[in-house]
Amino acid sequence: MYHFFMGEKPEGKELEITGTDVNHIRNVLRMKPGEQILVSFGDKESCRCTITSVEADRVTAILGEADTKVRELPSRIHLFQGIPKGDKMEWIIQKAVELGVSEIIPVSMKRCVVKLDAKKEESRRKRWQAIAESAAKQSGRNQIPGIHPVMSYAEAVAYGCGMDWMLVPYEGAEGMQETRALLQRIKPGAEIGVMIGPEGGFETEEIEQVCARGGHAITLGNRILRTETAGLAILSVLMFALEP
Repeated sequence: MYHFFMGEKPEGKELEITGTDVNHIRNVLRMKPGEQILVSFGDKESCRCTITSVEADRVTAILGEADTKVRELPSRIHLFQGIPKGDKMEWIIQKAVELGVSEIIPVSMKRCVVKLDAKKEESRRKRWQAIAESAAKQSGRNQIPGIHPVMSYAEAVAYGCGMDWMLVPYEGAEGMQETRALLQRIKPGAEIGVMIGPEGGFETEEIEQVCARGGHAITLGNRILRTETAGLAILSVLMFALEP
């Protein structure tokens, strides 16, 4: 069933969809009156709805039964991603949303090659947010993860180390048994930050900075993972461990 998001649930039985979703329903999916869609309101409620009309500028539907299936992880996971080159960030966002991340924070680190000025940053963030919304629809999420404005590394450390756990996959870390033991201590309901370095990895002083604030450098094994792989690897582990 195709999935769409709206801000607030209407008071009556009828809802009206406008904006870019109209083109998607009308011209891409070619849906007709009588067909059903799933609509999520905020991050807590979803309903099965039956389309009653499809017009050029709006789609109307009737609210049906509530969809009570919980599609969110029991913990909020924040992915702090060192800004990568090219379009890798788009791929990372898409897959991270599918794996259940709650928020993605692009981070400017010392070894980041890409430097965004204010104009490029806002344009890029809008693009990234649209990708997050599309991935949330495709994967049946109850909510759309937010894309935070770009943070400096110091800002990211301050933000992330206020959470219950701050995990930092690092190629210089050792001790898989210690990493396993640490991950087993993370329980559902915890707020978790995951810090991923850019293509060139972390500077030693960046690791020292985050660990001094309570972050945990962990290993993901004996192989060095690319920046677009490392975050997805730890998100997969967390999803498996936390999913009820």
